Amino acid sequence: MRARVAERPRPRVNPRAVFGLASGRWAWTQGVKAGIAMSVSFSLVSVLFDASVGALAALGSMTALYERNTPYPHRAGSLALIAAGFVASVAVGSLSSVTPWSAAVAIGAVAGAATWLCQSLRVEPPGPFYFVLVCAIATIVPGGIAETPRHAGVAAVGAGIGWLVSMSGALFPSRRPQDQAVAAAFRQLGALLRAVGTPRLDHVQHEASLAVATAWRVALQAQTRGYRDTARAARLRALLRWVSDIHLTATEVALARTAPLPAAADFADALARAVARPDLAPDPEALDEARRGLRPRSLEARLYRLLARTARGARRTDHGGEGFGEELYDRRTPPLRDALRSGWSRDSLVRPTALRMGITVTAAGALAILLGFDRFYWVSVTAASVLQGGNVVLTANRSAQRATGTVIGVVAGGGILALSPPLPVVIAAAALLQALAQTVISRSFFYASIALTPMALLLAHTAAPYPVDRLVQERVVDTVVGSLVGIAGALLLWRRASASRLPQAIATALRTSRRVLSEALDPDVRVTPEQRYRLRRDLRADLLRLRGVYDSAVGDVPRAEHTAPLWPVVVAVQRTGYLALATLTAEDVPPATHITLQRLGLAFDELAEALRERRAPRLGALPSMADHPRLAMELRALAAALRTAAAGTRTTRETGDGAVGAPWRRARPPAS
Repeated sequence: MRARVAERPRPRVNPRAVFGLASGRWAWTQGVKAGIAMSVSFSLVSVLFDASVGALAALGSMTALYERNTPYPHRAGSLALIAAGFVASVAVGSLSSVTPWSAAVAIGAVAGAATWLCQSLRVEPPGPFYFVLVCAIATIVPGGIAETPRHAGVAAVGAGIGWLVSMSGALFPSRRPQDQAVAAAFRQLGALLRAVGTPRLDHVQHEASLAVATAWRVALQAQTRGYRDTARAARLRALLRWVSDIHLTATEVALARTAPLPAAADFADALARAVARPDLAPDPEALDEARRGLRPRSLEARLYRLLARTARGARRTDHGGEGFGEELYDRRTPPLRDALRSGWSRDSLVRPTALRMGITVTAAGALAILLGFDRFYWVSVTAASVLQGGNVVLTANRSAQRATGTVIGVVAGGGILALSPPLPVVIAAAALLQALAQTVISRSFFYASIALTPMALLLAHTAAPYPVDRLVQERVVDTVVGSLVGIAGALLLWRRASASRLPQAIATALRTSRRVLSEALDPDVRVTPEQRYRLRRDLRADLLRLRGVYDSAVGDVPRAEHTAPLWPVVVAVQRTGYLALATLTAEDVPPATHITLQRLGLAFDELAEALRERRAPRLGALPSMADHPRLAMELRALAAALRTAAAGTRTTRETGDGAVGAPWRRARPPAS
């Protein structure tokens, strides 16, 4: 029996999405670091120079908000580039402060460029927003062009302090990001084993795969130039390989069972705790009761063997024989030029996102100037903040969060400024609000906005004082206008960018799945460890990209029916891909005959051709695959899902209704 398909993602604009809390933990550590960085930089520069440029130093200290989950050797270089970006944003803002029009264009240009750079280089949140905020406030700091070197210099001081605060975690080896990433992969593995037989299986499977991919990326980033191999590093690499194998075996088990595996899930949680502390590794004999009576070659027996092997390895601190000296067969990061070129390519979602951001933020500033707003830059900043949602639905939710949070925050900020507090109180309040905002922002942008708004008001008022009563009134109007412009930009500019790329993402995942199966099951091919790694890396990346494109496409189109017909297709392709990956994990995977591989290849070709021509596939009898029954089942399910989607497309053409099948109908044919 085939595992039930999970309910498709349904992003909505509703009060729960606006005011609710996302799952996860409060970011206390990040909040404390952000508050310390801002207070130290703001105080130091205010004492050495004056309060107006001290606000620029406080903005530069936001360097500490980035690269929170990357290894410290890699973080050092990445944060230096981000710090340079903040200094450049301040310089651009100061140089463009000659006229409001030049400032509006400069803020928009920084917004577009920062979006392109952050997404192309995979800079983690908060992304481009703070570069826009820094540039905007730099346009109002007194001094103009003549003071640009001074402004850039104090921003560099603040950025340097932010760098030091962020790197301070290197003093605590037990909290190494690479250890935390591998532990998170084990925890997600436990969640996957608990989700077996539940309606959320496909969603949890994606989250577990994402956690494994993140752990690999972080482990690669740890191997900086001059990296020295150690027994601890070898142990971590061994754990990473094992959790990858267990994840794919668990996927096979999950698609074949209807009941969860709580004992295995608890064991995976115990392995997560043992990543940083070998003495906490669970006893392999704890699984004896769960695996009693299983056939030795069954999927469940293989899963328990892998868990037991991992537990034995986790107890060891000396991995000289296993993993020591082995490379991860990959670069730490892709070449800079290649990453930027890829982000600007025609098929990338980065280019339309960056253009949408740049054009909308520029238009927001221009509209505010035409309407006579004295502080037009707040409209630009609000539009940039709203557009970080990424698609129409998320942008609408973020707009509501921003508007309501700002109204509350403006009242709080106005109340503080009305008291005419001395500079030390302003610095302390700004730092406290920054710490609070960064603690809650990962779970709710609404509550973070309540703290971010008065913090930004305090900095802007310190940089360029303004009557408090007018500041409060105008800030509310600026926010409403900026939110509306942001929504308009999301609705009018490249709204279907993700939906149009969905068929291409499906076809790419199918092609890579076929390549993996052809090499893994060919009796004449011996897959080397390096080839195995690269095949798994490429297919996992394609499967994660497919799900990301679909999630974005659902929110790109307000009517969810536009992408609904392709959800079963996405699920079947993902399951097929993960089953293909599992063939690279089994100890003794039975090879297929050449005739079976040929017929399997023809089936993949027909599915891809049907997708390209947007028609129902004409799939003949699949080859008998007694050793891989789930793979044949998912291919049949994929063919059925494509037939259903094709029927929806035909209905659309006959009735003229633009709802069902729209992304298929409007998409460019994927390359064969």
